[in-house]
Amino acid sequence: MDFSKRKLFFSLILILTAYLIDRLNKYFFINEIGIDESSIIEVTSFLDIVLVWNRGISYGLFQQESEIGKIFLTILSCLICIFLVIWIFKEKNFLCYMPLSLIVGGALSNATDRLLFGAVADFYHLHAYGYSWYVFNIADMCIVFGVFLLIIINFYPNIKNKFE
Repeated sequence: MDFSKRKLFFSLILILTAYLIDRLNKYFFINEIGIDESSIIEVTSFLDIVLVWNRGISYGLFQQESEIGKIFLTILSCLICIFLVIWIFKEKNFLCYMPLSLIVGGALSNATDRLLFGAVADFYHLHAYGYSWYVFNIADMCIVFGVFLLIIINFYPNIKNKFE
């Protein structure tokens, strides 16, 4: 298998893995556990499982109640995914495929939520000592981790150079 085919195969596997893990997690909580917006499942003293419908983007910014707003966010998510897939096709550094693929997989799963439910299902609520952080899902974790890795890769060129 030549380099470009391996690159695409690796990226496709990561995209599908991130997408499917998030979809299965959401299916489990919504359909098997039956969690609803009034449910709180205490996992630890700092982590609860709750259901929050995020009608905006990251951290609940730009909340959209109208159909046009929801469609806009879905289209925007898909356009970003297309841009990132083009980046994957053009990228020559192996180390960049993983974070880009994680971002695409997470973004596609959240876009699927917007198509199915009109909002993104978030479940994991971190809190401690009176502080409460946002509620997120596995797709969000993939996106944030992917962005973090891209930042690290680009701030430390020695790491990136080893994988060219």
